[in-house]
Amino acid sequence: MRSSLIGKIEKAKRYAREPDRITFSGLSAVFHGENGDHKLSYAGGKWHCTCHFFSQWETCSHTMALQQILGKMLPKEALVFPLEDQPPEK
Repeated sequence: MRSSLIGKIEKAKRYAREPDRITFSGLSAVFHGENGDHKLSYAGGKWHCTCHFFSQWETCSHTMALQQILGKMLPKEALVFPLEDQPPEK
């Protein structure tokens, strides 16, 4: 193996341990849920999921799971849960 490639492999390992270097500006994925597959996307500062729950609430277990998995690699606005903006119930 060439020494330049070895250096790149080591650099990649270091980068992989530093996920805060990465910020997704958009992504798409297929989530294999309990009731079928759902297409998810994040673009233009907004999430979208093809599941029925998302169409009513603009959030769902699929988008929330990705927010937890990707954590710091998402822009701050992608980590806000819509229900957190609601006033507490009395």
